[in-house]
Amino acid sequence: MPLRFLTAGESHGPELNIILEGIPANMPLLAEDINADLRRRQGGYGRGGRMKIEKDQVIFTAGVRHGRTFGGAPIGLKLINKDHQKWLNVMSAAPVDQKDPEVKAQLDEKYISKVRPGHADFAGALKYDAPDVRDILERSSARETTSRVAAGAVCKKFLSEFGIEIFSHVLRIGEIEVDSSVIASASVAWREAIQCKDAFAKFKDQVESSELRIYNPSGELEQKFKDYIDETRNQGDTLGGLVEVFALGVPIGLGTHVQWDRRIDGLIAQAMMSTHTVKSVEIGIGDEVAELPGSKVHDQIYRADDKSPLAYERHTNNLGGTEGGMTNGMPITCKVGVKPIPTLISKLDSIDLDTKSNAESHFERSDICVVPAAGVVLEAMMAIVLASAVLEKFGGDSIEETKRNYKAYLESLKQR
Repeated sequence: MPLRFLTAGESHGPELNIILEGIPANMPLLAEDINADLRRRQGGYGRGGRMKIEKDQVIFTAGVRHGRTFGGAPIGLKLINKDHQKWLNVMSAAPVDQKDPEVKAQLDEKYISKVRPGHADFAGALKYDAPDVRDILERSSARETTSRVAAGAVCKKFLSEFGIEIFSHVLRIGEIEVDSSVIASASVAWREAIQCKDAFAKFKDQVESSELRIYNPSGELEQKFKDYIDETRNQGDTLGGLVEVFALGVPIGLGTHVQWDRRIDGLIAQAMMSTHTVKSVEIGIGDEVAELPGSKVHDQIYRADDKSPLAYERHTNNLGGTEGGMTNGMPITCKVGVKPIPTLISKLDSIDLDTKSNAESHFERSDICVVPAAGVVLEAMMAIVLASAVLEKFGGDSIEETKRNYKAYLESLKQR
């Protein structure tokens, strides 16, 4: 069956809940497999005060027994919002006594009528006829990405059973980009990983040791980026950036050309665009395909030597690992543009829905730059799409059956 997941929960509600259905039985799964990525999401230079409050730790509520998935059961996961203790009346599920002066004061303090440009506030308040814009803010908040990371971490664990690994790194923040020589080095580093796991491990270690999640062996760029973020914070502004997400070890044939909504590149792009703050997605060299002739774009195919797992190879990956809506055996590469978050200390011009007059936008505690953390969320979304595609093509009721199907398919490819 195809993989599917649902999330529930609000930014300041009691908890976040996730149901993930479709993971086969008998897959090893521990809380730490998920908590590691939850920690990565909370890191990164430029994060706000909320990250100091929440120390996200997953709680399994269903589908995992003795460190493994079992019986095809949906996996239930829960994350506690520690900050909820300060919002008990404001986010109470039951009616509260608004005649109580203390309760009324708390509700008034958190009431919102001034919308933030760039956020879901305005369209959501009108669409859902919300009497308080907080009705929209709470669910549309990027706190929901914590749930995606949890679901994605389970999918990463599943994909690791097939030698598929997903990672990301930051290419630019605001006006400052990792210079072209470093980007070239990064590209070489992870492309070498197709044949050399040690090269990829070194690349990952370098990125993970950076608070900006940049590949910067010399260390010269780290402080430059931090100073830029600090300067932006002092100006009351926010920053976006560009993240590269990629997947290694992906087999030929995930996705299909036969229907528009089953094409793997379309599914990846939709998953990326569904993520908070994302406004652009490029697969492979992206918009450069509009500038270059076909001879410089299409990844030519050659007979491979005997050491290659397949009889064919390519020397370029301009199309980012997909052709005709299917994976082609090359790494999947995706560049994602993340906009500056819309909650600014220096408030934007907006409107007040109550008074129907011009006003300054609402300010809710927020980050200055989420680009490093966004990469972790985007990894999760890539993992969810690829895990679903692997299950669609090779899926069995148990991890053992699925791996048998996968191995048989790879053996058949060697004969072509």
